[in-house]
Amino acid sequence: MSITPHDERFMAAAIRLSRWHLGRTATNPSVGCVIVRDGVIVGRAVTALSGRPHAETQALAEAGALARGATAYVTLEPCSHHGKTPPCAEALIAYGVARVVISVTDPDPRVSGRGITMLREAGIEVDAGALEAEGRHSLASYLTRQTKNRPYVTLKLAVSADGMIGRKGAGQVAITGPEARAQVQALRAETDAILVGIGTAITDDPLLTVRTPGLESQSPIRIVLDPSLALPLTSKLVETARQVPVIVVASEEVWPLPSDAEGLPPSALPGIFPTGGEIGKRRDPNSPVSDGDGFALRQDVRQGANPDPISPLVGEISGRAEGGASPADMDSRRAALEAAGVEVLYCNPYHPEVLLPALATRGISSLLVEGGAKTARLFLEAGLVDRIQLYQAPVVIGERGIESPLDATDIPSGFAHTSTLMFGEDRLDEYERGL
Repeated sequence: MSITPHDERFMAAAIRLSRWHLGRTATNPSVGCVIVRDGVIVGRAVTALSGRPHAETQALAEAGALARGATAYVTLEPCSHHGKTPPCAEALIAYGVARVVISVTDPDPRVSGRGITMLREAGIEVDAGALEAEGRHSLASYLTRQTKNRPYVTLKLAVSADGMIGRKGAGQVAITGPEARAQVQALRAETDAILVGIGTAITDDPLLTVRTPGLESQSPIRIVLDPSLALPLTSKLVETARQVPVIVVASEEVWPLPSDAEGLPPSALPGIFPTGGEIGKRRDPNSPVSDGDGFALRQDVRQGANPDPISPLVGEISGRAEGGASPADMDSRRAALEAAGVEVLYCNPYHPEVLLPALATRGISSLLVEGGAKTARLFLEAGLVDRIQLYQAPVVIGERGIESPLDATDIPSGFAHTSTLMFGEDRLDEYERGL
């Protein structure tokens, strides 16, 4: 049986359901499932908070005996392997479902196609590809981590009428209105982690949490690119690190510096960053720099990442890179940050093609880059931004403005304009790369 408009209507309901728990299902994707019998929904569910139980088992339990002979609409191919819970494909078989309609097949090699095969071998009719584009969009973070070994990266920028994102020396500057700022809070709530550079962290002293009443517990992990551990202990980030996790990404210590290294940026020094996935470990300086299994790093290079080292962010380097901190100072800074509850991750901050796979090994599937023009350029130049959210406001910044790294007239190639929304007087244009 082919996909019908009737099928698409119920799959659309399952996709809407899947968005309820975005960013709240740990390493598992947020999947929606709807059980339909005689044109009536008799069971529905979304992957539970923290990732278990899965959507299918919950929806089947709600449907009970009415699941026999029914059709199940699932946004992602039902799992076929035994993990911490039995396979969802087995549950669908046990409940006697007659047909399963799937939006997206699972790229996880433990599942890919096997769930469909298991269902068909049990005599269940299976149709895949219903509203696939919409389904892939709802599963973008999971699919990116599975296929590219890195989080799905969203770059958010708020740009004034004169093309600025802030004012030098002024700290946080309100560019958008309350409606747009509320929308950003919702975006944070469905994202695993949020990232800024050390310049933004010091100048703005942001919290980077979700402030919408009732959603505070959904605040993302907060990440700071901080090569020399310059984040002040009195910052809001450090002071709240025990309530909402904070990770500072520091350059590996290379002591003593080579005699020919004076004046070179950290990214030009040998042995300064770990291989993908080596989190919190210091690489043996005598071992060759590689990408571990030889796959993850090269894969993102094929997707448009810059294979060459990215230069450090001018104005965001402190400590030894500018002739400052000694090894003892660095150890003292690290100890003080860790004592406050901050996690120090040694992975070169200016190589996002290495940092992102390292974050993926921690189960981070989605990353929101919010921190300043320099950090935005870093990810744009590396070709590792998947979605751009560009807010344009009527506010004029004027003198000492910080120029935006992009505007609506110079969106990088490869991005398609997907939507325009208005929030009060502010306009949001969204651009995405294909998955």
